[in-house]
Amino acid sequence: MGICRDSRHKRRETGGRRQSIHKKRKFEMGRQPAMTKIGDKKVAIVRGRGGNSKFRAQRLETGNFSWGTENCTRKVRILDVNYNASNNELVRTKTLVKGAIILIDAHPFKEWYQSHYGRAIGVKKGTKGDVVAKKGSDHVTRKIAKRQKAEKIEQALDDQFVGGRLFAKITSRPGQSGRCDGYVLEGPELQFYKRQMLKK
Repeated sequence: MGICRDSRHKRRETGGRRQSIHKKRKFEMGRQPAMTKIGDKKVAIVRGRGGNSKFRAQRLETGNFSWGTENCTRKVRILDVNYNASNNELVRTKTLVKGAIILIDAHPFKEWYQSHYGRAIGVKKGTKGDVVAKKGSDHVTRKIAKRQKAEKIEQALDDQFVGGRLFAKITSRPGQSGRCDGYVLEGPELQFYKRQMLKK
């Protein structure tokens, strides 16, 4: 066994050496990191303690991402890895891990917004932002008109929709669950990560 998760080999808080009273045990075993990359989906099943299964994602290309303020979740394509607070090497190698800031395809959210509010989003300056109204019942027309009164979108997010890409954060653990899920960045959190990316 190479990787071990025990603490017997570590020094005491005061700096003294600990005497190891037994050898390595299988229940203290660790495994190699998954280092999940962007590509055609490939997930390996690993048997864990107690016969439980772990789903080790080696490559992933899609994930479920939620847009919090609009209460909307869509399956979208993962395009790129942009920032990782723990290690820049994981950005260079485009490794998907929990907490990484990635770029996702904005089109599924854009289509939902247009059908929900009846108005285009992420429109370049100088062009009209109205969607061609679909023929619907009077009830649907009134419902969309009511939604438009409460409609509000952050400018920073709207600018991202113009480019067709959104910044998102991964909240699942691809090497444990075999999935890459997360949420779209917005508000102060989006501003914070934009500043962090400029520092690099």
